[in-house]
Amino acid sequence: MIVVTAPTGQIGSQVVQDLLKADAPVRVIARDPARLAPGVAERVDVVQGSHGDPAVAAALEGADAVFWLVMADPRATTIDDAYTGFTRPVLPSLAKAGRVVGISALGRGTPVAARAGHVTGSLAQDDLIAATGVPYRALTMPSFMDNVRRQATPIKEQGILRGPYVPDLPLPTVATRDIAAVAAGLLLDNTWTGFEEVPVIGPEDLTWTEIAAIVADVLGRPVRYEQTPPDVFKADMQRFGSSGAIAQGLLDMALAKNNGLDHVTPGIPRTPTTFRQWCLDNLA
Repeated sequence: MIVVTAPTGQIGSQVVQDLLKADAPVRVIARDPARLAPGVAERVDVVQGSHGDPAVAAALEGADAVFWLVMADPRATTIDDAYTGFTRPVLPSLAKAGRVVGISALGRGTPVAARAGHVTGSLAQDDLIAATGVPYRALTMPSFMDNVRRQATPIKEQGILRGPYVPDLPLPTVATRDIAAVAAGLLLDNTWTGFEEVPVIGPEDLTWTEIAAIVADVLGRPVRYEQTPPDVFKADMQRFGSSGAIAQGLLDMALAKNNGLDHVTPGIPRTPTTFRQWCLDNLA
């Protein structure tokens, strides 16, 4: 049995579909099972609840494999609460699983990793899980291409992409469908052991100026990138519902990316989906 957490999210939902295509037995842990994709509930074992619930811990224990994704609570009072604090209640159950595949981030070993907000929390969580001795693969990623979809309204109405990133700094991105494919492959493979980080990185590094130009070309309308000042970005995150700590964590992560957090060692394999293809398939 393969257990999938966050099965209604943009990554988890695609992991579920990939596993079902392989005819794997799947159990999902969902706060709201009604949000599962059509036809999924009839093909999987559904456990309703959140990660800290006793029923959820029981659902993890003894699984052949677990897909572990923490969707950081935007109201959390600290980054630690959002990641390691969220994971600790079920750590004994995770330790008894056959193997675990988790969603994490690039940055380990960089000078800015210790103050990189959500990335720092993700890396600490990886250490916590790995310390149990359970076979663990942490998928380490840059920013997701899919996050651009959140700006569909300003793109459509104002022709603007906004963010805290330096306009002309090339940065890697990755499509969530490629993340899901890598995760599903590891969940289905019972031959690996130990702890490793597995970089999952798209095929090209692009500046945000180039990203805006690709969006403009695909949509056939003018689109430009506008860098958001740090204080405005944090205030916007709080206005959208994040606590002060989570908003600061998002800002710290962005500033760390501006300062080399997502540096990629040459020669690392890249995933297939280009940003242009993602735009054609999803944004247009």
